[in-house]
Amino acid sequence: MQWPDVAPIKSTRIYEEIVRQIKAMIAEGRLKSGDRLPPERDLADKFVVSRTSVREALRALESLGLLEIRPGEGTFVREISVESLVEPLALIIASQREAIAELFEARRLLEPSIAALAAQRATPDEVQEMERILEEQAKEIAAGRTGLAQDAAFHGAIGTAAHNRAITRIAHAIMDLLTQSREESLNTPGRPARSHRDHRRILEAITRRDEAGARQAMLDHLVAVEALVLGPDAGARKKRGR
Repeated sequence: MQWPDVAPIKSTRIYEEIVRQIKAMIAEGRLKSGDRLPPERDLADKFVVSRTSVREALRALESLGLLEIRPGEGTFVREISVESLVEPLALIIASQREAIAELFEARRLLEPSIAALAAQRATPDEVQEMERILEEQAKEIAAGRTGLAQDAAFHGAIGTAAHNRAITRIAHAIMDLLTQSREESLNTPGRPARSHRDHRRILEAITRRDEAGARQAMLDHLVAVEALVLGPDAGARKKRGR
């Protein structure tokens, strides 16, 4: 690759200016995931700074999760995903009831539409994979377990079948933040079997290419889970601003 043009560094805090310029290159797409940066000596020449300043900047960018320094191989731009951007929020908001309600609201906005897209776009192999997951979930539930892994896998398979990576990555990130509450709901007596029935209804709609049916089945499923986690009047409280 051809290294982008850079500006000579004039700041007294030199490494911070290097960080700023490289972050801008990544944000603007001039540096992409997997790109290898030039060696420290070449970077020092390009920025007209010392190798020590370059080294400090690269370490700072690595700590931010933007670069990966591989000993003996070089320095590479890391893949930046939606999940990596929202993950730090999990520690802050996971225990906040209001935030959980807002995450459920986001799921209600996104996942029914994803299910509708899956009804339109799912391939026969993708439908077969969803069927396999539900059969495995049924076995887990019959054995007295929650089927949490299959629950997550089923929603993930629907996202794959929607064939829109941007939307599904956002939805998966939201689901990851709600993992604890989803696990709690599946530990409620009778809930795993109800979840499996909901999933079966969603899959039936996807199989018959019923977009409206898939959308409604997913919405009904999410509303039921939300009511179990936050209480049956959670949605009403939100509307009243309480």
